[in-house]
Amino acid sequence: MARVQEKATPCCAAESNNRTTSSAAPQQPPPPPQQQQPQRPSVATFISAVDSHPDPPPKTASAKGITVMVRAQTCHPLDPLSAAEISVAVGTVRAAGATPEVRDSMRFIEVDLVEPEKHVVALADAYFFPPFQPSLLPRTKGGPVIPTKLPPRKARLVVYNKRSNETSIWIVELTEVHAATRGGHHRGRVISSTVVPDVQPPMDAVEYAECEAVVKDFPPFREAMKKRGIEDMDLLMVDPWCAGYHSEADAPSRRLAKPLFFCRTESDCPMENGYARPVEGIHVLVDMQNMVVLEFEDRKLIPLPPADPLRNYTSGETRGGVDRSDVKPLQIIQPEGPSFRVNGHFIEWQKWNFRIGFTPREGLVIYSVAYIDGSRGRRPVAHRLSFVEMVVPYGDPNDPHYRKNAFDAGEDGLGKNAHSLKKGCDCLGYIKYFDAHFTNFYGGVETIENCVCLHEEDHGILWKHHDWRTGLAEVRRSRRLSVSFICTVANYEYAFFWHFYQDGKIEAEVKLTGILSLGALQPGETRKYGTTIAPGLYAPVHQHFFVARLDMAVDCKPGEAFNQVVEMNVKVEEPGKNNVHNNAFYAEENLLKSEMEAIRDCDPLSARHWIVRNTRTVNRTGHLTGYKLVPGSNCLPLAGSEAKFLRRAAFLKHNLWVTPYARDELHPGGEFPNQNPRVGEGLATWVKQNRPLEEADIVLWYVFGVTHIPRLEDWPVMPVERIGFMLMPHGFFNCSPAVDVPPSPSDLDDKENGMPAKPIVNGLIAKL
Repeated sequence: MARVQEKATPCCAAESNNRTTSSAAPQQPPPPPQQQQPQRPSVATFISAVDSHPDPPPKTASAKGITVMVRAQTCHPLDPLSAAEISVAVGTVRAAGATPEVRDSMRFIEVDLVEPEKHVVALADAYFFPPFQPSLLPRTKGGPVIPTKLPPRKARLVVYNKRSNETSIWIVELTEVHAATRGGHHRGRVISSTVVPDVQPPMDAVEYAECEAVVKDFPPFREAMKKRGIEDMDLLMVDPWCAGYHSEADAPSRRLAKPLFFCRTESDCPMENGYARPVEGIHVLVDMQNMVVLEFEDRKLIPLPPADPLRNYTSGETRGGVDRSDVKPLQIIQPEGPSFRVNGHFIEWQKWNFRIGFTPREGLVIYSVAYIDGSRGRRPVAHRLSFVEMVVPYGDPNDPHYRKNAFDAGEDGLGKNAHSLKKGCDCLGYIKYFDAHFTNFYGGVETIENCVCLHEEDHGILWKHHDWRTGLAEVRRSRRLSVSFICTVANYEYAFFWHFYQDGKIEAEVKLTGILSLGALQPGETRKYGTTIAPGLYAPVHQHFFVARLDMAVDCKPGEAFNQVVEMNVKVEEPGKNNVHNNAFYAEENLLKSEMEAIRDCDPLSARHWIVRNTRTVNRTGHLTGYKLVPGSNCLPLAGSEAKFLRRAAFLKHNLWVTPYARDELHPGGEFPNQNPRVGEGLATWVKQNRPLEEADIVLWYVFGVTHIPRLEDWPVMPVERIGFMLMPHGFFNCSPAVDVPPSPSDLDDKENGMPAKPIVNGLIAKL
């Protein structure tokens, strides 16, 4: 992701394509002036491994006798890869190809940052980058001096070989010298290269376009279209859905797609809703490696639905009507600017601070979430927050709808399908935007401008109390900081938000909108697996599931493993002497001691929620500090236990999973769910180790979803539907952080739970 920038794009104005391919890597900005750092001899021994140079670090004398060191880093270890770094990584891998044929056959699916170990992040945040918190490092006696620089950044590439149908994973070491002095064209260093057998990587937009062209040019397909009255192939829309895995015929030995077909009615209407006219009864199987049609069958002649005058989602004037004109302008202005501060990818707002990242698969990632709590200093809440997978299963058993169970992150990539946001439409107020960089199929670098939006929002009343005796009232407005991005996967739009509140809450929210994926009906036919929304047209029932991966760190420094998870349920007291009025109920907690114990489901009847607690830090009442996960509306798959899509999505069977942190456990359905023949790969397999959780580095996997029974009102566009969950402080603060109060004596005496940052004097970090 590129540097932060402020833009003011006119609302819904016509723009050029939001993806622009760079023919050459952009020049890097000159390195900043050297920033000097103090020598600190009392850092833990493990830091010595960070510096790969055996020579002692250079020292520089400065005023007042402070020992300082050269700041060699300009990129934080968690910053997304720059366009130049992506070019270096791609060039390195391509140059490492054994033969010209191998190099020409390379197709680049993903190029992503290799995220460093947590102790490297701690070192960076302690001495090289904000928040400049030496207290993040463990305190020990003795130890080496601080290294002059952090280890080189690394890139991880998923490469598909179009000639051999092989998928490989490459690790490339990058250096700032390569990216800056050579304009991104100099090669890095290959650390490893591994062929992954029996998998298919995600599909790419280039493949989708090629597949559409191949199908349209296939003579039997053109004949089938003529039977349906379609002569103009430009009206056809071919959506190449991944084949999934239903039998050995879908095995990953071949790279397959089973397209869905739709037909527009007007060639001169670029905004026409082509999904309003599905073309059904045709079976096509495409070999995506060689781009040939393997199977074709015209199974059933189903008439095209008639053109519906309500089908289009364009403005009213284009359909002979008018748009609403009775809404007065609503302006959101901040004449003094925003309350947040941005330093690269480091964000500070209302005692919150965190980092923003972005990956091709997950999209937005939130790192190093912490809260500045008065004398207790910077208190960590989470190390990494993101949406790692989403699955959309359909409930119609008829062809082709039973195959619609898209893994939109693992098969396509949420980040790669993100798009530019428009000020005044997608976001309101004073906006800070971040760009995102990706590789395309052929290894070029593409940029999505305005990909991530950062802004403040008024959120109604934060708290209020009116004293009827005095007639006096106190009230405060609520404000929240929102970080978001929006992606489009075929017909659906998904908007992902992380909201930070003044009372210590973090809300994860997904907004679903876009256009329904429809089916065609025979004249007079109805179908119980969906809603008839227009003549000859119906919308199948379906579900949307999202998986949030929450790498928690409640009051834990990086690398510490002092968290546990307890489940809270409300119980009704049994009638008897303790409940003579039959009105008693209480909250009961249950410690989840192992992975198998921690496979849980939501239960609104018992107000079930889960608390991540620190096992070694207490609040002023003597209880362990914690953050609780509060479910919103939720559901489970409405499918039989033997449903084919659950082979790949066993993680959907429960709402909560808990694992101890493992660096390579990132994807709940395995890294390659496309055509995956392995049952339960990923999360459902990891938890079988039944690792202990009583005191661990905790990762929560929260699965939440919505069951969509389409309405007439969802046509032609589906209004936004919202789902999500909350992370709320639970005994974390000694009182509400929404109210400024003097610190208690216990806070002032608390030295172990946080340290203030070193003072900065004349641009130097003073020695403590």
